[in-house]
Amino acid sequence: MVDGKLLVEKLIVYATKFLYMSELDETYMRNTLLVHFKLDAPMEKVPNLEYIKHMTVPDVLLDEIKDYAMENNIAEDDTQKTLFASFIMGCLTQKPSEINQSFNYIREKMGAQPACDYLYNLSVMNNYIQKTAIEKNLGWTHKDGDNLLEITINLSKPEKDNKDIAKLLKEGNKDKKYPACALCPENEGYLGGYNHPPRANLRTVSITLGGEKWKVQYSPYAYFEEHCIVFNQEHTPMKMTRETVNKLLDFIELFPNYFIGSNSDLPIVGGSILNHEHYQGGKHVMPMHRANVLYTLKSEKFHDVEVGILNWYNSVIRLTGYNRNTVSELAGDIIEAWKGYSDEVVGIFNSVKDRHNTCTLIARYLSDGKYCVEIILRNNYTTAEFPGGVFHAHPEHHNIKKEGIGLIEAMGLFILPGRLKAQTDEMAKILLKEKSFRYKEDDPMYVHKNMVKRLIKDNPDITEKSEADEAIKAYINDTCVQILGDTSVFKKDEAGTIGFRRFLLTCEIK
Repeated sequence: MVDGKLLVEKLIVYATKFLYMSELDETYMRNTLLVHFKLDAPMEKVPNLEYIKHMTVPDVLLDEIKDYAMENNIAEDDTQKTLFASFIMGCLTQKPSEINQSFNYIREKMGAQPACDYLYNLSVMNNYIQKTAIEKNLGWTHKDGDNLLEITINLSKPEKDNKDIAKLLKEGNKDKKYPACALCPENEGYLGGYNHPPRANLRTVSITLGGEKWKVQYSPYAYFEEHCIVFNQEHTPMKMTRETVNKLLDFIELFPNYFIGSNSDLPIVGGSILNHEHYQGGKHVMPMHRANVLYTLKSEKFHDVEVGILNWYNSVIRLTGYNRNTVSELAGDIIEAWKGYSDEVVGIFNSVKDRHNTCTLIARYLSDGKYCVEIILRNNYTTAEFPGGVFHAHPEHHNIKKEGIGLIEAMGLFILPGRLKAQTDEMAKILLKEKSFRYKEDDPMYVHKNMVKRLIKDNPDITEKSEADEAIKAYINDTCVQILGDTSVFKKDEAGTIGFRRFLLTCEIK
């Protein structure tokens, strides 16, 4: 049994040490916790709790809160006890106004990175960023010629379906749900429920992009180092216009320590939330950022902007220059030209009425002080052969990755579904002949039938678990490479290269 009165004292010490709670607020917070824990008085003789100050994550305290909630009929199931634990951590965390005041003061006096460290560490210590769960994710790198891919199996976030994402965009706000979506500012402090994750411990900071009110928070799933989400304060759909470029550049001027990127505004080639304008960024150097320029071109209109086509899998234009305005103007010209462009010779079908072309945008500062905008050309055209998208992961790869290839994967960091951990373990047993391969259509492993057959054929004599794991990993690596190739609108052959240059000529780039 958890001693509730002792738990209250532990939480007070923890909040004072890690969540910036003032000593002046200790009595107030103790009484608040007593109410929520259904206690009428605090502990009289408090033992030495110095060890609490050496915690690196709040996991032990969270487990005690959950156990106490179940033991005292505050919660009836796993969902309720998780919501309660997040609510308590939210109570212990400073109000948004105080967080914003501290963040802005640190940024003004010390710079952007110390301010980000403040908000990030707070989000870890109040368990909004669930560090322990994230650290269980599996990951490795794959050297492919001149490029290096990063591949992770994410065990903390459910897999999404492109059809459901498209429905979300069409439905908009008609059901008057509160909060309207997972990105709305109303999430800050929201308890959550069976159909909405806990957000009582979420804290954001406010910024201005393009003259509009936006907010910054950290991702609870943290796909990469200091993974942040930047979202419009209004519940408005994703957009891909020249103004998008200006907003991204506004962000890196506020946060030169981070890159920032925007998913597209169309299903299949976009992110998972199309009905709320948002960006993603962070401190991580993405694989695509390390890619070399394959060849350089010149803009007839903006001579001071360097134009490079990347040695990368999908179709990427890198613009760099010291003048923000010219980089932004050229990027905007390319975006608008691409949105109305068709070239049936290389299979790019598009029209103004039924638009399929869009972009994925990334902005960052380079070490030499130049602005850098990278434009990944995207197209969501579908056919009978490829109902999920001609320039999406093709059906033979859906057993590994079915979700839309958003900006993170497009830049070479793959977020693969958590189901693969158990499924690849099953495959290893088959390769070691510990299990037979006889799956029916209703079996979860049936989606991997072609992969398993290929692995058995190519690796008939495997006897060690490590060998089986490496063979499976090599197959996944090759699949990720092929998926990025699938997303390329201009293929890496002669026709694709000529087609790419043909498009760039419409933007006066030679």
